[in-house]
Amino acid sequence: MTRMRINQMANKYMNHEMISLHTELPEFPDGRISLLYAVLSHQPAAASQKELLSLVTSLVQMGLDTHDMVDNEPNTAKGGMLGMRAQQLKVLAGDYFSSRFYHLLSQAGQIESIRHISEAVCDINRIKMNFYAKMKQMKLNAEEYLHYGVALKSGLFLSFTGFMSGLYERLWPELVERFSRCEMLLQELRRVEKLSALEGSWGVWHVLQEGTEEDRQALGNRGEDLSLIKSLLHKYEVADKLGALLRQSTGQLQTLLQRLQSDKLLRELQPLIEPFLQATGPQRVTALKELG
Repeated sequence: MTRMRINQMANKYMNHEMISLHTELPEFPDGRISLLYAVLSHQPAAASQKELLSLVTSLVQMGLDTHDMVDNEPNTAKGGMLGMRAQQLKVLAGDYFSSRFYHLLSQAGQIESIRHISEAVCDINRIKMNFYAKMKQMKLNAEEYLHYGVALKSGLFLSFTGFMSGLYERLWPELVERFSRCEMLLQELRRVEKLSALEGSWGVWHVLQEGTEEDRQALGNRGEDLSLIKSLLHKYEVADKLGALLRQSTGQLQTLLQRLQSDKLLRELQPLIEPFLQATGPQRVTALKELG
């Protein structure tokens, strides 16, 4: 219900024929936006602005995520003129989505909100630079990869800590971090199913960290052999390990939610946790093993 409303509002700014025809957009951040909206609803000072704040946060996040889809490799000529146009449109679309946030907040006189979100974007960009540098230098392990991913997912939402009061102000940073970690683990679990999405995944960093010298060398010299990555992820039981991490993080998230001391808010947030619970159910784990 809430998800659909915010999504529809955001689509008014994102639904452009040129973008939809020539490039793809990242997944809308439903979970984190719904989490923000629900918690803001319980903050007397911020409840009246919950729709606006959720909308602009979704637009900024979509802008950041769209820019992340730009291929920065030298041989960007992949796909010829159409490929180049798609890359250019990703840059322009990301800039456009981000610019809408300034416009909407300034119209509403929310100058302080502009400052908080702008500072969060600067922090996120610094984190990205460190993250990409470590990846390029191969100075990253699986847990660090997860840590950076969670920081990038949670950065914008942490900027709303000052909008919370009392118990919510104390719990919000941990709540956002736990929820983002669950989202990150679910995303990585789904990548195990897709041969085309395995490059640079948690599983690859796990094998580079835990694998034998022979397997690490094979992974480093694989070229475009994605089937080799898949076989190594199966050998090192990556789906099982991700499932265990997701179960652990979901349990921690549920424990944290109990501390909010609001049955109404718990009922509102329960649907957001369901995808994490379903992804680690017995049938799901069995299906992932069979994929290997």
